Amino acid sequence: MSSKQNLQGGKAFGALKAQQEEALDSLNKEFLDDPKYNTDEDLPEKLKAFKKKYMEFDLNGEGDIDIMALKRMLEKLGAAKTHLELKKMITEVTGGLAETISYRDFVRMMLGKRSAIFKLILMYEEKAKEKDEKPAAPPAKRLIADLP
Repeated sequence: MSSKQNLQGGKAFGALKAQQEEALDSLNKEFLDDPKYNTDEDLPEKLKAFKKKYMEFDLNGEGDIDIMALKRMLEKLGAAKTHLELKKMITEVTGGLAETISYRDFVRMMLGKRSAIFKLILMYEEKAKEKDEKPAAPPAKRLIADLP
């Protein structure tokens, strides 16, 4: 570590995230103005949720989810995949045109009729969270006689 520390790291990161959020908001506006999608009355809420989820996993801040970000995302959701499976998922979402998932591709996947593997994992994430909640009471006392 250098003797002169960068004390602007947090501010720079915050500015980057604000810039990223602005870019995603403008893409969301495109979807809100698109006749193909704007008939969905829940669209503004869905787009807000998609933006939050996307920003959570666009770890490099470059506006795309790369294979390593996708790997970390799925591991965090308890759905670890092999490198080949990750590549297939990205190809499925992008139509094989890119090696990263752009926000536009991400939203199209989430709003689309096709059930991409990635979409299914994200949709069931909330159910998994509910299931993982720990019981409030301590475990029952066990005696040596209870052992098999």
